[in-house]
Amino acid sequence: MRTKFGTSNDAMIQEGVSLQPYNTLAVPARAAFFSRCTTLDLLVSALMFAKQRELQVIVLGEGSNTVLSENLCGLVILNRLTGIDQIKESADDVLLRVAAGENWHEFVQYSLNNGWYGLENLALIPGLVGAAPIQNIGAYGVEVKETIESVDYIDLESGQTVTLTNAECQFAYRDSIFKRDLLDQVVITSVIFRLSKSAAPNLSYPVLAEAFSKPPTPYEIFSAVCEIRASKLPIPDEIPNAGSFFKNPIVDHDVYANLKKSFPSIVAFPANGGVKLAAAWMIEQQGWKDKSMGAV
Repeated sequence: MRTKFGTSNDAMIQEGVSLQPYNTLAVPARAAFFSRCTTLDLLVSALMFAKQRELQVIVLGEGSNTVLSENLCGLVILNRLTGIDQIKESADDVLLRVAAGENWHEFVQYSLNNGWYGLENLALIPGLVGAAPIQNIGAYGVEVKETIESVDYIDLESGQTVTLTNAECQFAYRDSIFKRDLLDQVVITSVIFRLSKSAAPNLSYPVLAEAFSKPPTPYEIFSAVCEIRASKLPIPDEIPNAGSFFKNPIVDHDVYANLKKSFPSIVAFPANGGVKLAAAWMIEQQGWKDKSMGAV
């Protein structure tokens, strides 16, 4: 599907808007131009506004994993596209088109409530659906690429709407084409998911496996993940923070063996033919957990 920038609605553009409510670190930056886009028509018109004035476009979801180091001189688009449409259903699975502005955690809950499985390990991850494929979000043994069928986006240069298949998204560990070749060149509008109707609990992550003495239901996994995450991460409304955004480094077996000799308690997991080290454990060993510097 390909469409050009249109003019069906006038873009709702504001000037000099504070971005403090729109980033979870609560940094008091400002946007030269700002548009809250709740429909595709408003989004297209806002992008036209930016193109005509040769403004940089910065897209914000819920502002987690975001550090605003200065005021933004371009157009900040707040992605608030909503809607969940069932495209196709079979005896085994369901195909859903989910708008990029839908809250991620609420979508996970919605899928569980409808008996659609595969996302329960990804509960309570902050942000919106549109951000999920960019980072290829993952937690507790599951990556979102396992359920994504395709991704729809608008190309900022051409104004065309393009659909990429799962393979074309070039997903990797916390990575995708949207962080590389398409960085700052597109606005994701929707993500198509294929979710299973059969429960297949994934307990490959040790801390999650330890939480159960018998095979859990998907909803029990969801609840356990919520409890574990809530115990580890502060709520941004109470303590402003950017969320958990580091990558766990993957090393070869020889490097891990040497590290194990020096640090017998090192936390690690098999991954991609190598060994994934727990970045959180390393940060803690260096004394950075609960560390304060000034007001930070």
